[in-house]
Amino acid sequence: MNFILQAGKNIYFLSDFHLGVPTYEASLQREKLLVKFLDEIKDKAQEIFIVGDLFDFWYEYRHVVPRGFVRILGKLAELSDSGIQLHFFVGNHDMWMKDYFQQELNMPVYFEPKEFEWNGKQFLIGHGDGLGPGDHGYKRLKKIFRNPVCQWLFGILPPVVGMGTANYMSRKSRAKTGTSEETFLGADREWLITYCREQLQKRHYDFFIFGHRHLPIDFRLTDTSRYINLGDWITFFTYAVFDGNDVQLLSYLNRNEKIVRG
Repeated sequence: MNFILQAGKNIYFLSDFHLGVPTYEASLQREKLLVKFLDEIKDKAQEIFIVGDLFDFWYEYRHVVPRGFVRILGKLAELSDSGIQLHFFVGNHDMWMKDYFQQELNMPVYFEPKEFEWNGKQFLIGHGDGLGPGDHGYKRLKKIFRNPVCQWLFGILPPVVGMGTANYMSRKSRAKTGTSEETFLGADREWLITYCREQLQKRHYDFFIFGHRHLPIDFRLTDTSRYINLGDWITFFTYAVFDGNDVQLLSYLNRNEKIVRG
């Protein structure tokens, strides 16, 4: 279905905030900055997409909500109540979403890439994990994490044990990765570019919008198609905005020189 963008309104895309790490103080500072950004765009926003990894870890117990994040959750509720349509794509760090966001925020949650169309422009949007060639170990692990039985088994652990273990594993993984995510690998080695090119063989998209990579990238696939990676709100503080005609990838902290353009 082709939706029409209202005059003077935009659609915003953000991803990879990883709230909760590396420390409470650093996470709180980023959370406050994110709330400030959302306040500044609320009068111009028709829709806002959170494209995964809002939290560094999230698990919805039946009667327990993870401690913290009251500022961002309250702001999202305020935006939703004001009539702004919110969307959430689960990432590899917050894939254990159930119905909390739908019920409390009226915010649909997507587990796979999804097509959208505004003003005749075709979009394919997703977090980006597990797409493209390679990374078979993670793809197998993702199937395990998505398995309802595995999720139930994790859920019967006391939250202090389950979430403590998950947070430890996340920190260990991040320490191993280091700053390697900040390097552009080249068009032939960037797996999401490969994925986008494969999708273009099936049908046309004007814009591919993904997160996960943590590096802000605006890459022209063809004369009429672009791949946008949203970067993160840890190092780059980047977001994309669609004005009804074009998509711009920008840094909220004016670090635009760090965006890879090709």
